[in-house]
Amino acid sequence: MTDEQRKSVALEYLKGFDNGGVTSDGSPLLDLFADDAQVYFPKWGLATGKDEIARLFGDVGATITSIRHHYAGFNWILTGADTLVCEGTSHGEHRDGPWRAGVPEWGAGRWCDVFEIRDWRIQRVFIYLDPDYAGADTARYPWLADE
Repeated sequence: MTDEQRKSVALEYLKGFDNGGVTSDGSPLLDLFADDAQVYFPKWGLATGKDEIARLFGDVGATITSIRHHYAGFNWILTGADTLVCEGTSHGEHRDGPWRAGVPEWGAGRWCDVFEIRDWRIQRVFIYLDPDYAGADTARYPWLADE
């Protein structure tokens, strides 16, 4: 696969979240994954295989009413190999409240995903972000007291 082909799979994955877990052709998001794929999400852990990945997405998805990724601002790191990285921003509605990248500047909405894509399937995606979407966890971080 080329970098652009791997990037197209990663974009389809991100757009699938914006579309409630459905890809552009109407297939479930899980169809983009290899059977033995791995997904890491902060505060959830590592899911291996489609059944665990479905549980992870179900657990996290149950807390999010809507999400929108800001595609125009994506920063792609393409390696010429199976691994690629996408850094970006988002906004949406979490059960604890809304979020928007940059509002406040220290809040949720900035993320980075590290993908491994081979044979048109996601083998691995490690998601790095602050899962405190509503910015409610301020008591543990003294530098936020004045915000």
